[in-house]
Order: sequence, then structure tokens, then C-alpha cells
Amino acid sequence: MIQRKQLFRASCLALLVTSLSFGIRAGVLNELGASFHLSNAALSQITAAAFWGFPLAVIAGGFLVDAIGMKRMVLLAFFFHVAGILLTVFASGYWSLFFSTLLVGIANGSVEAACNPLVTALYPEKRTAMLNYFHLWFPGGIVIGTLIVVLFNAIGLNWQWQVGVMLLPAVRYGYLFIKLDFPETERVSSGIPASRMYKAVFSPLFLFMVVCMFGTAITELFTGQWIDVLLKNVIDNAILILTLTTGIMAIGRAFAAPVMKFMRPERVLLASILITSLGLYLLATVSGGTVLIAAVIFGLGVCYIWPTMLGFVAEYVPQSGALGMNLMAGAGMFAVTLYTLFMGGYYDSLILQELPPAAVIGSYLTAAPGTEAFIQLETAKAVVGPKVLLKTLQIPLVLIIAFTGLAIFMTRKNAVKITVQ
Repeated sequence: MIQRKQLFRASCLALLVTSLSFGIRAGVLNELGASFHLSNAALSQITAAAFWGFPLAVIAGGFLVDAIGMKRMVLLAFFFHVAGILLTVFASGYWSLFFSTLLVGIANGSVEAACNPLVTALYPEKRTAMLNYFHLWFPGGIVIGTLIVVLFNAIGLNWQWQVGVMLLPAVRYGYLFIKLDFPETERVSSGIPASRMYKAVFSPLFLFMVVCMFGTAITELFTGQWIDVLLKNVIDNAILILTLTTGIMAIGRAFAAPVMKFMRPERVLLASILITSLGLYLLATVSGGTVLIAAVIFGLGVCYIWPTMLGFVAEYVPQSGALGMNLMAGAGMFAVTLYTLFMGGYYDSLILQELPPAAVIGSYLTAAPGTEAFIQLETAKAVVGPKVLLKTLQIPLVLIIAFTGLAIFMTRKNAVKITVQ
């Protein structure tokens, strides 16, 4: 017997572990750099490992989930989560951190590969709204993760404890899924042949949405993952910006159903990217307490983007099935991976421009607090962080044009459909 409420709750718990890994990793990134004397380029490579693992798993899962079933896919996620968390806790340097983060990324991708099609299979009558409810636990988990970092730092528990706490919900969701029966994916239950699925993922509308997913994922996830690094010297407790932003996202997604009834998905995307652009501009240009207002605006902007991108494909390119949603998610994370690698090196190059001529970044990273080199580095970071955000702002500005065109196209398409009927 399919118990859809229990399956949905277990899916939310699995996504909670995924989001905890984002929130906690963002919070301990500076501490990892200090503990292992890692440059920003090295930190970006470690961070990017999660984004390499995610698309690897979610795209592979898109091809496999119909064949092996969603239950096996989510149990693979459980195995990789536990392995990745334990390897991170006992990491000894760059390579162990890199591979542990890669494993966690594979686990996160496997959760999305299994649970996105699971949610649409459980609730075919309200796909986009339920995907928003499901993805509520992504920002919700990031809020919890960042608060764990702040709390554990306050009571003197180091980053190993902060990472290790993720084992508790991981073990819980693994236990729940083992006991439950799963439905078939929508494509399999509907009898849609694989040939039609592959044709759907090469349709112009689907490919357009994949390209847009590159930009929306970078705008949301790169900014969130690096916010503590980029704005640490602009405002005290920069990680709380991520807490506030994701808190707004979680609250917004809790009201997804009335929003989706009031506005079609393409209009939600256009409104969202307009607000996101304003929020990102303010994050890069204001300082002090005003940054928190910018964080609220940015959170409102990115709130519905990821689940609505998936929901749009599920609604308007339904024959793409589980593969379509997983290719979308994988494309987004793949883009974040490449962008993170590029921006890590770009960030270091900007810092070097603010330091004295012939400066070697490594010597400044190991400088003791209070020394002239340390002060110069901190001053440079305060200048450079907002520059990276302004560079990233170019992406949502392009998306405003793309989503305006999408809204016009879908309005005409719906008008033709109504006329024909």
C-alpha cells in the first residue's frame, strides 16, 4: 500500500540532510580554510566537488530511476550521505575534504533524482505547488544548518561536530524509506515510451529552460554558498545573511499553493528574477544593517525559482518525465560547479590587485591575526567580496530578458489553446 503522506515526509527529511550540508558547509568554509591553510581557489574546488557530485548523480539517476525504481535510488543517497559525512568529520586535508564533499554531492543529487519524480507521482493534481512545499525544506534546512554553526561556535563545538550532527536526520530518513512501498514514476505508470521521453527533452522549450536553469541556479546557490566568504568583512556574522535569506524562502514556499493559483509558473519566474536582481544589487552595494534588508529582498526573489523551474517542465513538458526534471536539476548544479571554480580563482586575482605589488597570496593566508599582512588581506576582502556579487548580477539581468520572452510566448500559446477549444 502506498502511504503518500509518509513518503512525502520522508522525502522532506532526505532533502533536509541535503540542505543541512549546504548551510553547514557555508558556515564552516572559513574555518576549513584556516584549519588546513587553504586558498580561496582551493576552497572553491572543495565546494565545487559537491556541485560536481550532484549533477553526476541526478543526471545518471534521471536515466536509471525508471528502471531501478525510486526506492533503490533514495537508499543509494542514504549510503553516500553517511559515507560522505563520516569522511568529512575525519578529514585530514585538501583531498579528504574534496572526496568527502564529492560523496555528499552525489548523495544530494540522488535525493533529487528520486524525490522530485516521487513527489509528482504522489501528487499529479498539484505538481508545482507540492514541489514548492517539498523544496521548502531546502532553505529550511539551510536556516537550521547556519543556526547550528552559530550555536555550536558559541558553545565551543568545532566544525567536526557541526558536520557530524547531519548523521541524525540521515539515519532517520534511511530507516523510514526502508519500511515504505514506492509507486512507479509517472512516465512508467502512464505507459509513455522512452522514445517519446527522449524526444521531449530535445524539444525547443525544454532546451530553453535548461539554459535558463544554468543562470537561476548560479544566482541562487553560488551566492548562498559563498555569502559568508564574500561579505564576512562587510558585516559581522555574514552567515546570518544566509540564515535570513533562506528563512524568507522557507516561509514563502509554505504559501506556494495560493501563489501558484494566482500566477502561472512563467509569470512567477519573471517576477522572481526581477526581485532577485534588485536584492543581489543591494547586497553588493549597501553595508551595515541595510545588508539585512537586501537579504530579505534577495530571499523573496529566489524563493520560488528552483521548484517552479522543475514544476514548469513537469506541467508543460510532461512527457520528459523523471528524466526531464533530473536533467534540469543536474544542469543547474553543473553550471554552479563551473561558475564556482571560475569565481574562486577570480576572487583571488581581485584580492591580489588590492595587495602590494608582487604579493604572494599564500603568505597572506598564513599571516597571524594583528599583523600588517593580515590586516591588508582583511581590507582587500572587504573591497573584493561585493565586486564578485556585482559580477554575478549580470546573470539575472540577462534572465529578465529570457523570462519576459517566455511569459509572452506562453501567453500566446495559451491564447491559441483557448481559441482552439
